[in-house]
Amino acid sequence: MPVVPDLPLFTETADNEFFGLPMEMARTIRLTGEAIAGHHCRVRLPYNKAFTNSRGDMHGGMIATLFDAGLSAACRAHDPRKYGVVTIDLTIHFMAPAPGDMICHAVCERRGKSISFARGEIRNDAGELLGMATGTFKLLERGVAQP
Repeated sequence: MPVVPDLPLFTETADNEFFGLPMEMARTIRLTGEAIAGHHCRVRLPYNKAFTNSRGDMHGGMIATLFDAGLSAACRAHDPRKYGVVTIDLTIHFMAPAPGDMICHAVCERRGKSISFARGEIRNDAGELLGMATGTFKLLERGVAQP
């Protein structure tokens, strides 16, 4: 069972943003922040042959990228535009191949003044569990963007 409840879709974002923050990497790999609220988020990474291994499954590095983006977003879910996040630690358990789209469901289990702890799952569209992860993240209040 996913760790994220049903959440309203997050639609207030531009093509080069990820949950309201500029992130060119998200646009490049088509990472989509679908929902975010409170302590939870849901992020999708569509299948892309350019990011597959020799078997045609999504490469483990892409799975790690999805976990990093999803868990860190859950840590700033209380105010997505106010905070950026730096990853301190990320532990991943790969459980099954990912031959299609992947959806990360993540929750921030504890949010301190600057350090947060999150966990998440990646599932396919059929709901099959592909991996689990935990992570530690540092919240950074965002200032005025520099050119």
